Order: sequence, then structure tokens, then C-alpha cells
Amino acid sequence: MVVRKRIRAVVIPLVLYAVSGSAAAYFVWHAQNGPRGLIAKTEFKQRAVALEAELAALRAEKEVWRHRVALMQAKAVDRDLLEEQARDLLNRLDKRDLVLFLERK
Repeated sequence: MVVRKRIRAVVIPLVLYAVSGSAAAYFVWHAQNGPRGLIAKTEFKQRAVALEAELAALRAEKEVWRHRVALMQAKAVDRDLLEEQARDLLNRLDKRDLVLFLERK
């Protein structure tokens, strides 16, 4: 009888501590590695930085195209731009043009 009470006095708190410790470990692990955890947060931040850089590059390209379209919509078309476009489309060169072949990386 005394042995049972002593075993209960030791085992019940141990079981409660083990259950509460495992529940706390479960929540801590998910707070670190879960789909909304700390690791996912840093990955989202890195992705946001990459997307902002891509957005800046696309905005710069948009401004270049906007400028080129504005040159084409003027009352007098820019002759240099027209000549450049025609040569690019026809894959032709003038005999006075200098061609440089660059190595691709």
C-alpha cells in the first residue's frame, strides 16, 4: 500500500512533466520550422527583396520603352531610331558600320 502511494507520487508528476514538456517542444519546433515559423519568415523576406529588385529592373525597362515610344509618336520620327530599328529587323549592316564580336559569358 505504501509502495503504491510512493510510486504514484513519483510517476504521476513525471508523466505530467513529460506530457507538458513534449507539448511545449511541439509548439517550439513549429514556431521555428513550421509554415509560418521563423525560417519561413526569413525566406519570405529574401523572396520579397528579390522581387523588389526585379520590379525595379522592370520599371527601368518600362521607362526605356516609354521613351522609345515617345520618340516614335512625335510629329517627326527620329531618323536614328528608325534606321536602327530597320537594320535590326532586316539583319542588315551599312558598309561603314563597325561590328564587334563579344564573347558571351
